[in-house]
Amino acid sequence: MLERSAAGPDRMGARVAADAAHRMDRMYRHQRHVYDLTRKYYLLGRDGLIRDLAPAPGHRVLEIGCGTGRNLVRAARRYPAARFFGVDVSGEMLASAARGVARAGLASRIGLARADATLLDPAAVFGEPAFERVYFSYTLSMIPDWEAALDRALAAVAPGGELQIVDFGAQEGLPAAARRALRRWLALFDVTPRDRLEEHLAASAATIGATLSVTRPYRGYSQRAVLRTTC
Repeated sequence: MLERSAAGPDRMGARVAADAAHRMDRMYRHQRHVYDLTRKYYLLGRDGLIRDLAPAPGHRVLEIGCGTGRNLVRAARRYPAARFFGVDVSGEMLASAARGVARAGLASRIGLARADATLLDPAAVFGEPAFERVYFSYTLSMIPDWEAALDRALAAVAPGGELQIVDFGAQEGLPAAARRALRRWLALFDVTPRDRLEEHLAASAATIGATLSVTRPYRGYSQRAVLRTTC
């Protein structure tokens, strides 16, 4: 299994990345052991994203913010002819991911690396400049500079490939009191729903001539986006 670290392009960027890594390691040092058991009840739509990836044989799939590796293992089992890669800023989470991947017997098919999403250079990390599928699963809401992370991710999508996202939405279909309570609770975990996600993606799609679809299932509890680039 490939495990590497990504160097930032400048000193300031590297310092910001180190701060983010320290914050995530502190948060997940103990949570990572029960993360998958607890998150399955409210990270809605993750398995739907995996079903929609549908990579062709030989396609490369990159998860940004792979956490414990739960999604990568499920996707690799579902698509045995594709190649999978995952990055995370937290070394603690990557340790759990490495163990999970090894237990699943998928170490030869899933590469892991420590990297900050806002500084990601997949060619330097994995030797792969682009991927047919790149996805975020409930991670953009935890990345302070989420726009930069999106831009880096889109730059890593191969021509004709897809950037797919599932994350917390604006909860517009929920009662106002429920929305306020949910957001206060999410803030305890440094999670902020990205209400401008569609706007940012639409601008990016218009710039590069890509197509974009956005849905908001579960009464807006989550938002699901697919941006398809042209060949």
